[in-house]
Amino acid sequence: MTTPRLIRAAPNGDILVAESRAGRVSVLRPDGGVAAKKSVFASGLNYPFGVAFYPPGAEPQWVYVAETGAVVRFPYRSGDLASRGEPEMVVPQLPTGGHATRDVAFLPDGATMYVSVGSGSNDAEGMGRLSGTSLQNFIADHPLGATWGNETDRADVLTFDPQGKHKQIFATRHPQLRRHGGRAGRHTMVLDQRARRSRQRLAARLHHPRARRAFYGWPWYYIGGNEDPHHRGERPDLKDKVAIPDVLIEAHSASLGMTIYDGSQFPADYRGNIFAAQHGSWSRSKRTGYKIIRLIMKDGAPTGEYEDFVTGFVINDTTVWGRPVGKDGALLISEDGSGTIWRVSYSGRSPSTR
Repeated sequence: MTTPRLIRAAPNGDILVAESRAGRVSVLRPDGGVAAKKSVFASGLNYPFGVAFYPPGAEPQWVYVAETGAVVRFPYRSGDLASRGEPEMVVPQLPTGGHATRDVAFLPDGATMYVSVGSGSNDAEGMGRLSGTSLQNFIADHPLGATWGNETDRADVLTFDPQGKHKQIFATRHPQLRRHGGRAGRHTMVLDQRARRSRQRLAARLHHPRARRAFYGWPWYYIGGNEDPHHRGERPDLKDKVAIPDVLIEAHSASLGMTIYDGSQFPADYRGNIFAAQHGSWSRSKRTGYKIIRLIMKDGAPTGEYEDFVTGFVINDTTVWGRPVGKDGALLISEDGSGTIWRVSYSGRSPSTR
């Protein structure tokens, strides 16, 4: 496959895969053999990343696709291997440039559509700098740190109704929100920090948002009220408003995909845990990421711990053969280094008995 990214499992067991650089969404249908059969569901798309079925449940009527500049939907019936018609525009204009990935998701009630929009920069370099009276006026108008220029509606999770109307900001001021998912009415988000700089210092973070319009600090603060030295003194009014993360992840791991495991194929203590696919660093002398991790949950909340689940994609500090991107099902991993979809299953046997 060509740059397979996000994966979604249809109720009938088909797997939809966004092939971003190829501009298409494909269907993989397991046939009991080694390799699944592939069909092209839709093509001619602009860097598709997120895919969602609507309404949630056993009989979805639409497949929503988040392109880099829009959200579209295709009519769908269970078992379709190709779209039934041309795409219908839902959200006609999402800001483009910079980080291109957009994800789309619905909670189980289907009432609200969530769309994540990454930043248009690495360190908010397109925002400009304000001081004095201009800064005070800006603070008064934008208490949660909404920005201007090429960061308007960027680094946000936006909400719409399923028809793309009534846009609101759900969570704000974090770059490159790659994936957000919901189960039983909960959200989970992985937040990357700035790229290019701070190769060792600023960690990626996992949050369970607890309030609408929660503020996560970027670019002024990280991990609570810790000020980013490149934005020193710019927004002292926001220091005490920054949400604290639930889990810290090593800087530049780039968790591009995430799923809450609710299957029964793995041992019982995996249920409700979160699997995150780490695409891996490109700007560090010593690589990090390039693996699947399992974030430990207890009573529906993260414990702050995680452990390696799938590793081995790194050959050395200069060479890798795979870059995990997303996962779904029980457990499927898309990997755009070699264009492969991997399936991880549990046999119930320990390595010594195989």
